[in-house]
Amino acid sequence: MNSRTHRSRKPLQLTTLLAILLCLGPSGLSPAGATDPAPSPAGSEEGLQIEVTKKGLGKEVTIRKSGKEWYMLIEVTPENTVVVRQEKDGDKYLVDESETHDRSLTKEEVDGAIADYVNSVKTQVKKRK
Repeated sequence: MNSRTHRSRKPLQLTTLLAILLCLGPSGLSPAGATDPAPSPAGSEEGLQIEVTKKGLGKEVTIRKSGKEWYMLIEVTPENTVVVRQEKDGDKYLVDESETHDRSLTKEEVDGAIADYVNSVKTQVKKRK
């Protein structure tokens, strides 16, 4: 890849990530220092199983309901951040995408993005009822 090709390809910005997450559903506007979303009890109204795991400087969340699974990984390095989103229905991938940001997200940004993703999945599940 030559330098001219590299310069013409702009990395996605944090605002793009947040816009995508907001398009998925209302975020509930969690505060900047929000803690990890707590796993939903088995008898919760959404019936979701939510697991949030710390991964180095980032985090991952897996949300399950019946045969459906939503997954987000935010991998943070000193140079950049990679965000992976997947949605599966059984063995079929409905969403499988990733994006790279040219800077490290802060802990608060990672927590906010994870909380927004969980809230967007909850909204999707409620709409389908």
